[in-house]
Amino acid sequence: MLPTTERALLQRVATEQATKRAPSLAAAVVRDGGMVWSGGRGRVGGEAPGVDTQYRIGSITKTFVAALVMRLRDEGKVELNAPYGKYVPGTAFGDVTVAQLLAHAAGLTAESPGQWWERTPGVEWPELSDRVTEGEIKYRPGRKFHYTNLGYGALGELVARLRGVSWMDAVRTELLEPLGMTRTTPMPQAPHAEGFAVHPWADVLLPEPAHDAIAMAPAGQLWSTLTDLSRWARFVGGDTGDVLHPDTVAEMREPAVVEDADQWTSGYGLGFQLMRNRNRRLAGHTGSMPGFVATVWTDPATGTAGIAMANSTSGVDVPGLCADLIDIVSTLEPRLPAEWRPLPAVDQELLALTGTWYWGPAPRSLRLMHDGWISLTPIASGGRGSRFRPTGKDTWIGLDGYYAGETLRIVRRADGSISHLDVCTFVFSREPYDVTAEIPGGVDPNGWRAL
Repeated sequence: MLPTTERALLQRVATEQATKRAPSLAAAVVRDGGMVWSGGRGRVGGEAPGVDTQYRIGSITKTFVAALVMRLRDEGKVELNAPYGKYVPGTAFGDVTVAQLLAHAAGLTAESPGQWWERTPGVEWPELSDRVTEGEIKYRPGRKFHYTNLGYGALGELVARLRGVSWMDAVRTELLEPLGMTRTTPMPQAPHAEGFAVHPWADVLLPEPAHDAIAMAPAGQLWSTLTDLSRWARFVGGDTGDVLHPDTVAEMREPAVVEDADQWTSGYGLGFQLMRNRNRRLAGHTGSMPGFVATVWTDPATGTAGIAMANSTSGVDVPGLCADLIDIVSTLEPRLPAEWRPLPAVDQELLALTGTWYWGPAPRSLRLMHDGWISLTPIASGGRGSRFRPTGKDTWIGLDGYYAGETLRIVRRADGSISHLDVCTFVFSREPYDVTAEIPGGVDPNGWRAL
């Protein structure tokens, strides 16, 4: 970072710590595959917090549980649209789907029945499950977004049953160790911040408890550091280190539900919170537990991420701080576009596909991209377009836009020449309503005419 950028970042962090009275606050920016800036204000053990100081990260824990569920899905062991009861029978909410639990769309109560789980020792899953009745189902499953910590306790149990180990052991062996995250743990390890509540009308502190939540631990148990969360921020942005396929993480970032339906500034995917901020769509998660608040936001479009953690129960706006850190860096040091370079090799048959194709009378341009990818986009304003990745001889799969998931196929004549393109029954021909192509419904034999 340029000195002016670093000063602006430190100014923002220092202002947040001072005005919101955080006992300590640690923050970092991730870019270009690593942490490029970090700053700490306040004191932990008499010193400013550093990149290795642990804080409790609360509900950021849920993103790790979600990643485990998606690994099980990719392995064919879990169906997202299957009922939860297929994998964990005997609950009062066995009919909700795994996907609904991931996206907080299952309609479950926000908190587990019993005492406030964040401030009392936890119980094992059988006892927690027995406490849950049909009264804990607050909305019709799939109807709306309703954040549920209980739902992620349930997903942790699903992981444990299918893996045959605790959810934490699965997190450690399947995620933390492969990604080199050595300081993310279920209980604090020195150096770590102590959790405090700050008196609303006086500059005094009250220590907060930190129990093992046991069955509810998948909803918010973990502690971590700036160093470890910088790696996790890269994971959220798609640098998955082979722990998950990047396409799976991109699926997790897709909006499944909208939290504020009237405005659509925030929503939820399959385990990731989503926020629209200054024309950016950020993905990650906020977190809070008694004595702590934390946030990781990543801008997948640029790979820039902001991380912030504080040891204060409330009042510190770490989500807004992270969004501001991303904005400061993006404004003061905008990323340079990648250099354009010609393709190293070209398939002449693919090159012959490029140019203008018509859907009825509407022109589309077909461009050749890297690795045999193609794009089919409107030439005039409006209309549908997508990028396509090759899947075999004369076939491509849509990656985005209207044709995402649909197959583009070359249709050939008996002599092998190209007749037209078929995309989900839509015919694209070289001429508007080309009479030599197989236009559904046929083409008027009198052709084009004047009135």
